[in-house]
Amino acid sequence: MKETGNKVISFPSPVPSKADYQRVKSSYSIKEIKQLFGLSEKTIRRWTEQGIIQASAAAGTSESTYDFQALTQFRRVRELRSQGHTIRQIEAELQGQLHLFRVEAGRVARLLTPFEEALLLHEQGDPKAAEHYLEAINEGDNTAEAHCNLGIINLEQGQLSKALDNFTLSLKSDPRHVEAHYNLANLYYDAGDLQLARLHYEAAAQIEPGFSLVYFNLSLVYHKLGDLVAASATLDRYRQLEPEDEDIEMLNQLLKAMQHPSRPLG
Repeated sequence: MKETGNKVISFPSPVPSKADYQRVKSSYSIKEIKQLFGLSEKTIRRWTEQGIIQASAAAGTSESTYDFQALTQFRRVRELRSQGHTIRQIEAELQGQLHLFRVEAGRVARLLTPFEEALLLHEQGDPKAAEHYLEAINEGDNTAEAHCNLGIINLEQGQLSKALDNFTLSLKSDPRHVEAHYNLANLYYDAGDLQLARLHYEAAAQIEPGFSLVYFNLSLVYHKLGDLVAASATLDRYRQLEPEDEDIEMLNQLLKAMQHPSRPLG
């Protein structure tokens, strides 16, 4: 979604979104994993320390980063949670699958797949990334992710109709692709189609109830549609998921304003 400068306190004045379009990346921080999958930082760190999830140290820091292979494991966690599994049950299953993700000692490093190559080129700003995403799609290599990221490239080039097509194709390949739903919602929001924006934000929230960023933007949509109860509930959900948000006092005031719309902020 488009950034509009400093945050303001009162609805319905323009309120900037909490995040821009989401692409699939080659590495994620603990904060990003927490935001996207709704897992506690304690759980993520425990799984990392136990070797259940593979991580590497970010350059120049001691913080862990998670690559695309780790992302597939976190998506498996999402799937198991949607099936009603507890964190402990999920942890047990992940431990049973460790052999699928660990690389044997002394094994020659494998070549990157077209999609992995595209990820690296994309993050380097290399225009050849689009060619590799198309190659990945033709080979059936992470098709949904490739279409999603092609949509981001389309947006960067101002090709909105192509971006719409690619986000839609991403969902055709994987109807539960959270980033594609979120990106379509942002696209429709920016185009002023609030009903379709609501539909895709709600889908993203249903697929991943812990995806914190979606709730802030969904609250904006509900408010513009005149549903103050839903707007307040989703904003409160965001506050629960992001209690350390630097704008927490602003969020508290927004909640009070929506719950008592006749009262002035102050």
